[in-house]
Amino acid sequence: MPKGYFISAHRSTADPEKRAAYLKLAGPAIEKYNGKILASTNKIKVFEDGKVEQTVLIEFESFEKAAECIDSKEYQDALSALDGGANRDCRVFEGL
Repeated sequence: MPKGYFISAHRSTADPEKRAAYLKLAGPAIEKYNGKILASTNKIKVFEDGKVEQTVLIEFESFEKAAECIDSKEYQDALSALDGGANRDCRVFEGL
């Protein structure tokens, strides 16, 4: 079965306090759904319309599990804590 992935590419620097509140809740939500953080960095090379900002890649056992995590109450609570403190392009997608 193909793995599922969540990618978050920031467009600008996140508000540090809101990001900390988000991470406090998002981490346990991701763990609950067996997500594994593969990368979390701002050391990147960008092209086209990319921005040199924080990028996060998380792996899940399936697309369905990744979507279930993002739709969960726990993760939605994390987004509420973020409260507009980050401008990100986030996607859940299926691997090969």
